[in-house]
Amino acid sequence: MLQGMQEPIEQSGAGEPDNFQRLWTPHRMAYVKGENKPTGTGPGDGCPFCEIPKMSDQEGLIVARGSSVFAVLNLYPYNSGHMMVCPYRHVADYADLDDAETVELADFTKRAMLSLRKASGAQGFNVGMNLGHVAGAGIAGHLHQHVVPRWGGDTNFMPVVGHTKVLPQLLQDTRELLADAWPAA
Repeated sequence: MLQGMQEPIEQSGAGEPDNFQRLWTPHRMAYVKGENKPTGTGPGDGCPFCEIPKMSDQEGLIVARGSSVFAVLNLYPYNSGHMMVCPYRHVADYADLDDAETVELADFTKRAMLSLRKASGAQGFNVGMNLGHVAGAGIAGHLHQHVVPRWGGDTNFMPVVGHTKVLPQLLQDTRELLADAWPAA
């Protein structure tokens, strides 16, 4: 046994004892249960990407607003600073964006990367969209581009073995840092 590790303690109903400590994340239960998921595919069917722009930036975790798109923090981030760039218009397919939406979506994706580099020293990014349920889109009716910052060593014991992502900062604090670092047009 490794130094400092304790012998697993039997606990009735908790399954087989192991050497893992538990990191409780009850806030993720809303995601697991599908709370706040749209009830349909239309803009009036509870789409969070249609509701968020009606909120204040702080309440909606909006980092920046444009004329056709906005950048918002992901409530269930893969990494700290995980942003999404969304058109205001409720549209599911990238090919259905108009020219102005396409240009501003690309520009906001670029600016999201710049703000993440400035605010957090991000060393790389995963950028992309999941279009349609079969492609993994959690909210398929309203397209959104993910901008996930990456750092050397960010895939370590916790996410690989523990299947848990540790986020060192509250979303409101992250939003404020990124909004302050957002580059001007």
